[in-house]
Amino acid sequence: MRPIIGITGNYDVEENLYYLAEAYAQSINNSGGAAVILPPEEELADDYIKICDGILLAGGGDIDPAYWDELPSWALGSINPRRDAFEIRLTRRCLEGGLPLLGICRGCQVINVAMGGSLIQDIRSRCSHQQKAPRNYAFHDIFIDEDSFLFKILGRKTIKVNSFHHQAIKKMGEQLNINARAEENIIEGIESRDHPFVIGVQWHPECMEDENADRLFQEFVEQAAKYKHKKNSPLPPSRTTRRAKS
Repeated sequence: MRPIIGITGNYDVEENLYYLAEAYAQSINNSGGAAVILPPEEELADDYIKICDGILLAGGGDIDPAYWDELPSWALGSINPRRDAFEIRLTRRCLEGGLPLLGICRGCQVINVAMGGSLIQDIRSRCSHQQKAPRNYAFHDIFIDEDSFLFKILGRKTIKVNSFHHQAIKKMGEQLNINARAEENIIEGIESRDHPFVIGVQWHPECMEDENADRLFQEFVEQAAKYKHKKNSPLPPSRTTRRAKS
C-alpha cells in the first residue's frame, strides 16, 4: 500500500469551498504516494496526523503577521485565519511526531512561523519574485548550500526555479537552517536540523516539469514510506526477568 500524503487544502470563506490545485496531488501520486486533501479544520489536526505518513503544506495566501507580533503592512495580501491556525498546529504536530513534512511557497513560510520565525511582509528587491510567465517556466536562479539535505537530494549548487511569492523569511525559526537563497540573500529554502525530513521551498516544484522537482517529491514520498513502515512495525516482545529461586 502506498504511503498516504495529506495535502493541506485552501478554504474560500465567502463560498464555503475547500479547494486544491491538482498539480500537488499529481506530483505526489506520480512519485508513488497516495494523495489526500486535508480540509483546514484545526480540531482535526491530531486525527490527520494519525492517518497520514507525510504532510505537504500547499501554497496560498499570506500569513497573519500577528503570529510574529507585527502590525499588518499596507502591502499584506489576503489572510485566512482558519487556515493559519490549522496549518501551524498541524506543522507543530508533525515536528513532535516525526512525520515527513514538505512546505511549498506559503508552506515554507508556515514551517518557519510555526517554529517561532518571522516573515518579510513584502519583498523589495532588484529581482522580481512574482513572475509573469507560465507556471512551469524556470524564472530565476537559486543557490543551494552544499552542506544541506536539499543539496544531497538534488546534487546541484544552482538551479532555476519558478516564483510566485511577495513575502519571504526574515527571522529564522528555531532548529531550522537555510538551504537555498536567491539574489540579495532572499531565502528560498529551509530545513530542520534534527528532524528526519522537514524541508520548505519557496518555489512551486509541483508546477515544474524537470528532474529537480521529480527528485524532491520522490525523496519526500520515500521518507513517508519509511515512516509508514516504522509506524506499522510490530513492537519487539517485552522481556521479563524472573527472580531466581533462593
